[in-house]
Order: sequence, then C-alpha cells, then structure tokens
Amino acid sequence: MNWYKKLNQYFPIEEMKSKEHMELLLKEKADIYYKDEGPHHVLMYVETDDFVFVDYLFVSKEARGQGLGKQLLQSLKEKNKPIILEVEPIDYEDTDSKKRQRFYNREGFKHAQSIGYRRRSLATNEINELEILYWSPTNESERSIYEKMRHTYENIHTYKDKELYGESYQTVEEVLTYEEEKEKVKE
Repeated sequence: MNWYKKLNQYFPIEEMKSKEHMELLLKEKADIYYKDEGPHHVLMYVETDDFVFVDYLFVSKEARGQGLGKQLLQSLKEKNKPIILEVEPIDYEDTDSKKRQRFYNREGFKHAQSIGYRRRSLATNEINELEILYWSPTNESERSIYEKMRHTYENIHTYKDKELYGESYQTVEEVLTYEEEKEKVKE
C-alpha cells in the first residue's frame, strides 16, 4: 500500500491534505517538507531552522507497541529543536485518541493550554478542533510555539490551497488563537 493510502485510511478526512497538496509540498518545499516511510510507518514533517512540525505520523497496527513511534520521535528530538504537532482532543468513545495522547505524554510532549486551533474542513465543511502538543529541549514559551504554528499554517497547511482545492482555508487569525492568561496560569 502506498504512503498516501496508509495515511488516508488512518487519519479522518477533515485532517487530511490531498495527495496533490503533499506531493506539491514535497516538490516545491523540499528544503523544509519531508517524508520518512518504511514498511510500517509514514512520517511527514516540516523542519525549519528553529523547529520541527509533525504533519502526520502513522505506525501500522502490526508495529504498534514495538517502539517504532518512539524511535521516530527520538530521531526528531535529536535535532534539538522544539517539535510541534496537532492531535484530536481525547474522545472517550475512541480508544485510539486516548492511546495517542498517552503516547505523546510519555514522550514528554506538553499540551499548549494557551493555543486554540479551530479550522473549517474544506472536505466536510465542519469545524475541526485540534490540540497543539509540543516538546522542547529548552523551556520554549507557548507564545513561541504559537508563532511557529502560525508559520506552519500559513506556509504549509494553506500552501496553494485555492489552486489545489478550488477555495481557500480560513485565515490564520480565524483558526489559531493565543490566550496569554492561560499560559501564565500554567507557570
């Protein structure tokens, strides 16, 4: 099965970029957008000078629990930059969402309490709410993580969206919010 099919079967439609979108990123943003795939995984990520953004991380059912996800994240941690990713909020009906959150928590990822993410899906027209998780080798502020997320949204998520999907995604201001008070409460 090809890498896109694996991702498409695992991730909800509202979270998926089109295959054309990802191929365009791999081609036109080859200096920052990468694909790492093996028989049991697909990792799509962005790497800039000062952070890594995990766009998609898929580990096959056959390989789960064998440390592959941990190894993939470890290779990103060795870059010694903050790592950011988006995850679905825990759905107690969906054990995968609980396991996913537990996995990232064990790997030292924190929930960015002050960052909100609500985007209308072009595929379903529904509002999709995600949580921002991050790992940092230093004590990175959530304000800094927010700025890196804005950069990712504007340069990756909405890259050539009108051309690819026939319409544009919402602006970054409509999708991402930052509440400074929530970060202060956390400290």
